[in-house]
Amino acid sequence: MERVKNRVQEEMQRLRREIERHDHLYYILDQPEISDTEYDTLFRKLQRLEADYPELCTPDSPTQRVGAPLTGRFALATIIHSLPMLSLSNAFNEAEIRAFDRRVQQEVKESEITYVVEPKLDGLSVELIYRDGRFVQGATRGDGINGEDVTANLRTIKSIPLHLHKLHGKIPPLVAVRGEVYIDRADFDRINQQRQREGLSLFANPRNFAAGSLRQLDPNVTAMRRLKIFCYDIGNSEGITVETQHDLLISLSHLGLRVNRLYRICRGIDAVISFYQQLENERDDLPYETDGVVIKVDNFSYRRVLGTVSRSPRWAIAAKFTAKEGITSVKDIRVRVGRTGVLTPIAILEPVRIRGVEISHATLHNEDEVRRKDIRIGDSVVVQRAGDVIPKIIRPLINLRGSTERFFIMPTQCPHCNAAITRIAGEAAHRCTNISCPARIKESISHFVSKSGLDIVGFGFHLVDQLVEKGIVKRVSDIFHLTQHQLSGLERMGEKSATKLITAIEESKRVPFVRFLFAMGIPFVGEHTAATIADYFRDLKHFLMATDEELRQVPGIGPRTAAGIIAYLKQPANKQVIDELLAAGVIITERERLLEELAGKRFVFTGTLQSMTRAEATAKVNDVGGRVASSVSTDTDYIVVGKNPGAKYQQAINLKITLLTEADFIALITENE
Repeated sequence: MERVKNRVQEEMQRLRREIERHDHLYYILDQPEISDTEYDTLFRKLQRLEADYPELCTPDSPTQRVGAPLTGRFALATIIHSLPMLSLSNAFNEAEIRAFDRRVQQEVKESEITYVVEPKLDGLSVELIYRDGRFVQGATRGDGINGEDVTANLRTIKSIPLHLHKLHGKIPPLVAVRGEVYIDRADFDRINQQRQREGLSLFANPRNFAAGSLRQLDPNVTAMRRLKIFCYDIGNSEGITVETQHDLLISLSHLGLRVNRLYRICRGIDAVISFYQQLENERDDLPYETDGVVIKVDNFSYRRVLGTVSRSPRWAIAAKFTAKEGITSVKDIRVRVGRTGVLTPIAILEPVRIRGVEISHATLHNEDEVRRKDIRIGDSVVVQRAGDVIPKIIRPLINLRGSTERFFIMPTQCPHCNAAITRIAGEAAHRCTNISCPARIKESISHFVSKSGLDIVGFGFHLVDQLVEKGIVKRVSDIFHLTQHQLSGLERMGEKSATKLITAIEESKRVPFVRFLFAMGIPFVGEHTAATIADYFRDLKHFLMATDEELRQVPGIGPRTAAGIIAYLKQPANKQVIDELLAAGVIITERERLLEELAGKRFVFTGTLQSMTRAEATAKVNDVGGRVASSVSTDTDYIVVGKNPGAKYQQAINLKITLLTEADFIALITENE
């Protein structure tokens, strides 16, 4: 028996050392080596051993403390929280959620409990101190008892008010607000895309980004990061008297603090589980990362009965969603040549299913990224899927390596045309130098005919591939000289399909200026930038004469984008393509002066549209001078509700935003076109 106990003790010590190491990597260095799922597995294993052998549980075990240790390299003062900022126990499935409910029922002697369920954000927990309504101090959660003073950085976050509103006619003398600092997915992706263009390393995930941004020693850096906050709790406070979580959230909102409106009051555990499942299905539609929900007993008198254990409140639990990660192997790394000649390494994966989707490849961005992550051909890797974007490899599993893994080497010649590959000093990208490279032509044509470009129905990549390979199409202008005879002889293209495609090509000749700008594939000119340029210059003639100085006057265009546009316009080959398109009968309609009611209006879509895709709907909004946003806010003017709408629908109702059916949307857009 003693021998067994010794082995158990050794295993517990090993687990503690391993967990503490990962705590340091995650909380201090912001460089996690394992996923949350892997960490939770280690933590729960230690918890089970300590439950089975309580005499071996030590006070310094990771299970017995509130949070992570403070960083010694953060050169700011330490703040002691007036009340501990506790962490939450986790539930990973319906059975564990129900077990939590049974424990609550037994303790408070009630058969049905009302809970408040809130999205669990993947950010950084903070405490904001307000005295007499004025924001005076802010700190990170730290170890739960001691936090790091990040007041100056928190002041740069625009969603944190510097002064509170009155509550019931009075300003509370003291409010210690708890909240989560995070970044929206769209802003996170935008920053990473910019860093990629500049040849800089990419941020690993929104959580690490938020943590690192808030710990910057220079508040000016934090200010540029577009961080946001949702408030959800209070610590030691005066002048606020509430007895339910629901009332607390309402009070926080009345004080002018930002509260996530996507919470639900659930009477009984069945309602909790229903909302948990609904939010898991809709998580990819949310503007921010969320890895679960927080389930809290609504009634504060019940909370006092339930109390806390050393690490967690007994009246709340975090219910985690199914992991968005999987483990597979890298079969090969190949390069894709884009329309601008940039070579992108693509990992060919052993197919793996992640949340119902089979993943077989992932982009590796550039050679520097492959080296930074140390990904090799033959590696076992952790793959993550977030929304509908191309999956990404998080890291290789180095401990599973053998002797067969191989380094990836960027080719010195283009795999499609054998032209020399170059890399400009200071840039991360390798490029094919041949503007007539078949791969570049295929990508350019596919971009040109895409839904956000000329939107030629039936012109898919398989057709583009055939046309280029057979030498029928060598540049985008050749599209408008295709004949029915040329098309009908191609694979999957009968006479009827050829006739339809010729008609679609003819109809596409009349194209709005904004779509034409995007279709041309000008460096750094995406849909939003194209719309901004079209608003400023109105027509192709004035745009082609634009100077660098004029371009910098366009809202949102910086020196790099302006330089990219000028370089594009100076290329004789690009001017020739435009001339050829005009000679082929393409008519570019001017951008009209946007004085109509939809100019500058913000639209949000939720649910599935029946008569058009999201891309088509977005293009229609852009055509009338509107803007499409990914999330609902007080700035939203319209929300278009399709079939099976998501969480945005309820958010819009709460904010009293104008709701449009698909038919309403079509009528409104048509009226303003």
